[in-house]
Amino acid sequence: MSPVETDPRLKAESVTIRPLGAFRETVRVLGSKSYSNRYLALASLSGEPTVIEGALVCDDTRYLADALTRFGHVEAEVDAGAERITVTPTGRPMRAPAEEVYVGAAGTPIRILIAMAGHAEGTTVLTGTARMQERPMGSLLDALPGLGVTAEAVRGNGSPPVRVTGPSFRGGSTRISGAVSSQFTSSLLINATRAERDTEIHLVDELVSKPYVDMTVAALAEMGVTVERDGYRRFAVAAGQKLRGGTVRVEPDASGMSYFLAAAAVLGGTVTLPGIGAGSHQGDVGLVAALTRMGCTAEVTDDSVTLTGGDLRGIDIDMETMPDVVPTLAVVAAFAEGTTHISNIASLRIKECDRIAAVATELRKMGVTVEEHADALTITGGTPRGAVIDTYDDHRIAMCFAVAGLRTPGVVIKDPGCVAKSFPTFWQKLDTLAGPTTSTL
Repeated sequence: MSPVETDPRLKAESVTIRPLGAFRETVRVLGSKSYSNRYLALASLSGEPTVIEGALVCDDTRYLADALTRFGHVEAEVDAGAERITVTPTGRPMRAPAEEVYVGAAGTPIRILIAMAGHAEGTTVLTGTARMQERPMGSLLDALPGLGVTAEAVRGNGSPPVRVTGPSFRGGSTRISGAVSSQFTSSLLINATRAERDTEIHLVDELVSKPYVDMTVAALAEMGVTVERDGYRRFAVAAGQKLRGGTVRVEPDASGMSYFLAAAAVLGGTVTLPGIGAGSHQGDVGLVAALTRMGCTAEVTDDSVTLTGGDLRGIDIDMETMPDVVPTLAVVAAFAEGTTHISNIASLRIKECDRIAAVATELRKMGVTVEEHADALTITGGTPRGAVIDTYDDHRIAMCFAVAGLRTPGVVIKDPGCVAKSFPTFWQKLDTLAGPTTSTL
């Protein structure tokens, strides 16, 4: 049975977090969501059987696997217990699904699928949750015609539902904005592997969240495709390169490990996270350096990260390269002496929720002084108090505020099941720090 079926907290209205003392534990987090999505998409384009070991099986990857299967050219079989996804070619061509493709709140999958639908015969319609239907896709839609793809927002507002007509992804040269999301560039790079012509992608402005594109380039290299690049301004994928199948292994999720790093930081404990280290392309590994600046100590090897909490102090930090762990750092900052200023995070306004506003609102409920700016947060540390935390159907809000409850009594997390989007075993992993830490209401 999957974690969703076995952990009642994923179906509860709320959980109450039980405070802990200092701890010393080794925690094995699930595979990287970003890499799992990338390998899954690339496997579907390779034309060869592929086994993805250590894959993150969560809502996002399930939605992507289901969508790929519906195109008919592969069967993507998900095994949650084994943390494995197997992609098997069917020998049939890609065809647009007869019904619209629903991806829930899965942002990376829908952006990959919008470009991928350009390879499928017929008209594909892609949609998601109410929040997904507000998220901007215009930069990607504007770039696709240069590569031959006809794609449009059904409502003409630049957001899903999106209609794509194929097969039309020929390749060529296009220009794209990187100011909203790096996922648009990643989507084009992934799907260029199946283009009949060389593909060139020119960035017309500054690319946000650069490490995620580095991860895409690394995943392509792992599966046999070389990307020529000029920094973050131009990327080129030569036609005729062959994606290889076989077995690929996913490293642990740096975003997922952030909550255990934060727990060690706020409790003065020690946590070791194996399987990920100094060579990782995941930008969120940068949280280790940020916490070290705040007073923690860390040891990073080639295949593990160990962090020990210390006397926390506020810092001034630009987090453009690691936006997904901003909420985590913000919670740590609430317990630090002095003021922490987190800047260059405007992209958080268009995530699963407006994470800048959500973090500010929930920290204020806990008595923390927060200044909210258009692209920044300023947090003055102190002694947070217990509160009932709204999670906005956002997994990262639920998980980061659970960390606050490990130190502060009376923290209640509403809708704890939203963690299934990226970390369905989160509550179980939290239990490993010092026995059961949550109780279901």
